Amino acid sequence: MGQAPRRIIFHVDLDAFYVSVEVRENRALAGRPVVVGADPENGKGRGVVVTCSYEARKFGLRSGMPISRAWKLCPDAVYLRPNFDLYERVSREVMDTLKTFGNSFEQTGIDEAFLDVTGRAQNESEATQLALVVKETVKRVHRLTCSIGIGPNKSSAKIASDRQKPDGLTVVPLDAPAEFLAPLPVSVIPGVGSKTEAFLKGKGIETIAQLQAVPGKQLVSWFGKTGVWLWGVAQAQERMPVMPRNEPKSLAVERTFRHDVVEFGKVYSEAEDAGRELIERVREASVRFRVAGIKIRFRHFETHTRERTLRTHTDNLDILLEVARDLLREFEQRKEPVRLVGVRVSGFERGSSRLDRPSS
Repeated sequence: MGQAPRRIIFHVDLDAFYVSVEVRENRALAGRPVVVGADPENGKGRGVVVTCSYEARKFGLRSGMPISRAWKLCPDAVYLRPNFDLYERVSREVMDTLKTFGNSFEQTGIDEAFLDVTGRAQNESEATQLALVVKETVKRVHRLTCSIGIGPNKSSAKIASDRQKPDGLTVVPLDAPAEFLAPLPVSVIPGVGSKTEAFLKGKGIETIAQLQAVPGKQLVSWFGKTGVWLWGVAQAQERMPVMPRNEPKSLAVERTFRHDVVEFGKVYSEAEDAGRELIERVREASVRFRVAGIKIRFRHFETHTRERTLRTHTDNLDILLEVARDLLREFEQRKEPVRLVGVRVSGFERGSSRLDRPSS
């Protein structure tokens, strides 16, 4: 049997997507610091920066920053409320274009996707030429720029797409991907957030080269099954396929009490725990929700559900827990034994907020 062809994967990331769409629609915004997010209310606003232009980032602004802080750093920026309907429409149009370039296509957020181009490029040179065609097509047809990472697997391609922004193109050497990754900080690995980064730093591991030196068994002892994945990413041996995702209609986590409880503080506590697990599932699915709700069941299987539609899509844990607690408060005075409590979300859009790092 012949050897399977070497995989060539693209990760395509639309640059500062929300802002870029706004600039496309209003060319007067070009070259200006632009912030998409909450209303700053002259520095007194609540909420956060969803994303901002590269011009705004020069003033220290970033995704997830309190909008009041952003106003203090750059009061002369143009502040816009998100127009999610517009962003979703443009995203669908761009993704329809990207699909035509890959043997396999996987959208992972409103502004990013993987393409398996193994059957359309035989080497780094051909892959580079194809990526340039993709970039030119997106710019010509949709008047947007994108950054592309090319690698032998999804994780290395995603890391590469972040190396030169905006409008960048970075190629991971297909014959030496581990060497390309080695000098980079562990924080560039998708899914390595601040807690994992701090844990690894405590073990003296700050670069991927140092992570590559850690035996796989040690990583499993630290992180469980996630350690296997982390080892594969660091060694550039991750082999996850590029495949379409079926978006869930809703996600829910429920907790059934071993013994029915009357103390409602325990109900709140279990709902909070369920909410934390639910947010992890939401982020793993790379979606945001706009509808949050609860489910509560009493001793005799009397069951109630409540839900609330939010002003915008989110994947914020604090918002989910606040809504869940508020909806549960209706039942607190019943003093009846509770058998089950659950938290659910729906009304999804693609994309997670990625508040740990600036939006591309």
